[in-house]
Amino acid sequence: MGYGRWDNSDWNTYAKSTRGKSTREVFNSSFMNKDMDPSKIKTRESRDSADNPASTPIILALDVTGSMGMIADSLAREGLGTLAEAILDRKPVTDPHIMVMGVGDASSDRAPLQVSQFEADIRIAEQLKKIYLEGNGGGNNHESYNLPWYFAATKTDVDCVKHGRKGLLFTFGDEQCPDDLKAHHIKKFLGDSVPQDISTKDLLEMVSEKFDVFHVVIEEGSYARVRKQAVYDSWEKVLPKERIIPVKDYTKLPAILVSVMEVHAGKDPEAVANSWQGETVGVVKDAIKNVKPGPKPAGVPVMKPLKIKPHKQPGL
Repeated sequence: MGYGRWDNSDWNTYAKSTRGKSTREVFNSSFMNKDMDPSKIKTRESRDSADNPASTPIILALDVTGSMGMIADSLAREGLGTLAEAILDRKPVTDPHIMVMGVGDASSDRAPLQVSQFEADIRIAEQLKKIYLEGNGGGNNHESYNLPWYFAATKTDVDCVKHGRKGLLFTFGDEQCPDDLKAHHIKKFLGDSVPQDISTKDLLEMVSEKFDVFHVVIEEGSYARVRKQAVYDSWEKVLPKERIIPVKDYTKLPAILVSVMEVHAGKDPEAVANSWQGETVGVVKDAIKNVKPGPKPAGVPVMKPLKIKPHKQPGL
C-alpha cells in the first residue's frame, strides 16, 4: 500500500468533520475493527510507486490506554495533518508512508495491538479514526510497547530496505518498557507460534533489520508524572539514550517528530529547534537534545533471515 499523495484540501475537509465532537464521537468503535486485527494480517506493505518512488515507511504506535487516548485524539483533530505537511515541506525523509497502531496491554486488554495499512494520503486519517480506544491497561507498570516491534519485524514488507534505507518506528506512552513478549500473547494476538517468550532486547535486534526505533515518553501521562525516573531507567536498559524522546507537551508532537527525523537525517539540532516558533522551540529543543544522526546507508545490504531467539527464564 501507500499509493497517492497527501493533499492539504482533503485534510482540511476531514479536520472540519471532527470539530465540536467528543473523543468518543471521533473514535466511535466499541471493539477492534476486523481490518486492523493483527492476527488476521499476513503482511503490511510499503511499496515504491509512481506517486512515491522512494518510499519511507513510518510507524506511529500509540498507547491507547487510560489517559493516553489523548494522543490519538490530538492526532485525529489536527496533529496528523500538521505532521504530514511538515514532513513534505521539510523533507527529512522521502515519500512518507504512514501506518498507525493502537497499543494496549496484552495481559489485560481485548485489543492490545491494532494495525492500519501504510498510507500516503488522507486514507491514513480515516484509518486512525477506526482505532478502538479501549482505555484499559493493566497494573503491571508497562504496556505492550514491544508488540509493534514484533509486528514490524515479522509482518511488514518494505521496499526501502532494497535501497539500503530503513523505515522509522515510534512508540508512544507513559509507562515502563516491558522485559519480554510472551509466546502465548504472540499466539493469541498475532496468530504466530513461537517456541518461547522473546526478550525485548532480542525484539529490538529483529525489528532493527528494517526500522530505526524510537520511544516517545509522554511525561503528561498519569504514570510518568508519578514514576518518571523509573520510566526512563527501564527504557535506557533497552534503547540507546538518543532513541528515547522526552515530551513535556504532547500538543507539540508533530514538530517534535519531524525534528527527530531531521536530526536523525543529519541536520544540526540547534538549527532544527530554532526553526520553529514560540513555545515550540523550547519543547522541541528538550525533546531532541540526545538525538544523533543515524548511520549512513552503505549501499544495498544483504538482508539476513530474522531469527527468533529464545528468552531465558529465571532459573533456566
